[in-house]
Amino acid sequence: MKNQTGKRKKDRTPAAPPEVSNIWQQFEMMRHAFAASPVLKPILWLTTGSFAVIVATAIGQVVLNRWYRPFFDAIERRDINSFFYQLMLFVAIAGVLLVFNVGQQWLNQMVRLKLREGLTLDLINEWMRPRRAFRLANAGTIGVNPDQRMQEDAGHLADLTTGLGFGLVQSSIMLISFVGVLWSLSAGFAFDIGGQKLEIPGYMVWAAILYAGSASWLSWLVGRRMIVLNGERYAREADLRFSMMHANEHIDGISLAGGEAGERRRLQLDLASVLVATRNIFRAEINLAWVQDGYGWVTVVAPILVAAPVYFAGNISFGGLMMAVGAFNQVHSSLKWFVANVSAITDWRATLLRVAAFRRALVAADTLHGDEKRIEFVENDRDVMTLDNLEVVSPSGRTSLAESRIEIAPGQRVNIIGDPHAGKTLLFRAVAGLWPWGSGRVGMPAGEAVAFIPRAPYFPRGRLRDALAYPHADEFADSVLVSALSKVGLDHLATSLNREARWERELGEDDQRLLAFARLLVQKPRWVVIDEALESMDSDALKRALSIFEVDLRETAVIKIGRTPRNGGLFSRVIRIVKDADAPALKPVRLGGGVAELELAARSAP
Repeated sequence: MKNQTGKRKKDRTPAAPPEVSNIWQQFEMMRHAFAASPVLKPILWLTTGSFAVIVATAIGQVVLNRWYRPFFDAIERRDINSFFYQLMLFVAIAGVLLVFNVGQQWLNQMVRLKLREGLTLDLINEWMRPRRAFRLANAGTIGVNPDQRMQEDAGHLADLTTGLGFGLVQSSIMLISFVGVLWSLSAGFAFDIGGQKLEIPGYMVWAAILYAGSASWLSWLVGRRMIVLNGERYAREADLRFSMMHANEHIDGISLAGGEAGERRRLQLDLASVLVATRNIFRAEINLAWVQDGYGWVTVVAPILVAAPVYFAGNISFGGLMMAVGAFNQVHSSLKWFVANVSAITDWRATLLRVAAFRRALVAADTLHGDEKRIEFVENDRDVMTLDNLEVVSPSGRTSLAESRIEIAPGQRVNIIGDPHAGKTLLFRAVAGLWPWGSGRVGMPAGEAVAFIPRAPYFPRGRLRDALAYPHADEFADSVLVSALSKVGLDHLATSLNREARWERELGEDDQRLLAFARLLVQKPRWVVIDEALESMDSDALKRALSIFEVDLRETAVIKIGRTPRNGGLFSRVIRIVKDADAPALKPVRLGGGVAELELAARSAP
């Protein structure tokens, strides 16, 4: 059941949102997500603090690198006093760096937490805008697993963004800090080649750049296809989880029909798809490991080999050699940040694509079928509901009413009937404003709440009193709630008002519908629209449901949409639904899919 209040305006088609076909447009989409977020300021403050700690850590690392020279020179001279003095200095430097490292880790975790909070809240807010989640669910594969996009993908993106972002900043600052050290150690040195002097200013810096650059290029060449493979794995994982959830939700029907074998085969196929996608990633990671581990072994001796000419030429001491090795390793470590994080970067890239595409789909859901005419929703000046020339268009044709002008006054009872597949539920959704595609006008009474009862009523997980008050948070008196339950024959629930449960699982179908009618007794709306909720109820439950409109809700207008003129004694007016299957239909629209998104990721990868 759904309540609608306030002024209803014409459903206008908003401008389509921008595409997210490349990484910069995806960044722009994410910027919009945080532009008005309440967590933006905390993120900025935490990021600034983390940046300051990173700079302080870099300064401490430079001081530690300079410590290498006197320490190893003391070892070379066998100077025991200087050796212990340098050890004391190391304890002080290491202690300060330890504090910085722990502080930076805490700040990074807080940024990660706030990023996830802001991104997930933004997606939830966009998803829960009026009627948007319903339209997204009818917009193709991208609307099948919104829970995974908002919970798993958003959290994973926040983790990867924080780790990679701060890692890149730290590597950049360390690079700037140690390039000068490495340059000064190799400045002025000339290679003696066949009696000829060849001077390369700061050759150690260029050697580090060449070494790390070749590793980065080869790693990206080998690992870039992991963007597509990671996206494929996430899509297959989502399919498996959805299949498991779907089977769990319908386990009663599966068990009664003896369909466990068929469901097991379906789950096995989905699992096989996940395993194939994961196996492809493992192969790509093995190929990448050949490159990364190979360079890792070379790195054991590479800095010594690069600094050896200066050392053997007598230009630096053994302590200077170790200082050069430490500086080379810092520069190389900073330059190889990309190499070390190729797998994480491809994972981040695929996750960013999924989240950005989902957020765009949320916004684009409002612009579905932008070229199609839309039903006009207005608020009447008088206390009546009106349907003028209403026609609903769908992929299966067009649905209209036999009467072009319908006016329903308070207290009237109208039965709208149609044959199977005539579009009864579609008409119900159109009157409720969920399905805007078509033509004509729906006018609602000014300032009045309209209650909509679908075939399968919804109850929030929680207390029974909350289910009766839904969607309001009002606390109704226990006497009101108990009286409503008694009038629809649910007296046995009177002692369960404060019990939390999944009521759609505890109650049978008839009891669920009766609970929805008890909700009407509690909230007392003046307008009710019912979608086939009465059609399959047994006679006793049906009498209880209809009795509330004869006594307690005599002034309530009731519009029932169903298959037959059943209950015609209560409904004084009957209107037929007309289905034109040969009329121009609504073309299916898809806002995205796993394979299309993955191909897009591969094309747009840098």
